[in-house]
Amino acid sequence: SLEWADRRVVFDSFSTDRTVELARQAGAEVIQHPFQNYAQQRNAALDRADAAWIFFVDADERATPELAEEIRAVTTGDRPEVAWWVPRHNYIFGRLTLGAGWYPDYQLRLVRRGHAHWERPVHEVAVVDGPEGHLKHPLIHYNYADLADFIARQEKYTDYDAGILLEQGVRPSFYTPYSQAVRHFWWRFIALRGIRDGLHGLRLSLLMAYYEAVKYRRLRTIVNDK
Repeated sequence: SLEWADRRVVFDSFSTDRTVELARQAGAEVIQHPFQNYAQQRNAALDRADAAWIFFVDADERATPELAEEIRAVTTGDRPEVAWWVPRHNYIFGRLTLGAGWYPDYQLRLVRRGHAHWERPVHEVAVVDGPEGHLKHPLIHYNYADLADFIARQEKYTDYDAGILLEQGVRPSFYTPYSQAVRHFWWRFIALRGIRDGLHGLRLSLLMAYYEAVKYRRLRTIVNDK
């Protein structure tokens, strides 16, 4: 979906599948760099890029022709913005999901070289030096494939997310995991309109609420072990 780009570079962390082979067959340049964390990987890719504008796309994302045209428009004109946030259409369990906080799901993906970097190892945070803008056309994001994929990825983040809460001084009581789960379900299903996706939205809201409970239980364990 990136045939329109002037240069396509796959920044690979020494994957053991056919990523490198397939990328080169598709005409992309491959740069290999050892993975430390998500923010460091993006920053390393920025350091190796020599273009005026860099557009980041993850392996499970696709750029539409409409998004490509919009990117051309904002990068060829004389505009003040140095970074652009891109909305995403998330496909979860095979379904486009617009409620429960999954849209617009803005991600900073288009940056002028030298004006942005990322911080935090997981759920990386973008830091921009200059004016920012928001594009209209979304990236297509093939998110969680099924329930097993959802659970596996959330388990991977539990310790890190609990650690952030610990650094913020959060000290949960026995009841905190349950109260946070209820609060998060209401936020996802009602406030963020997960209800618009029907049973699918209900399922996702319950799953995200369950993850909140797991995260706070993990935090409580860490605090009690100290």
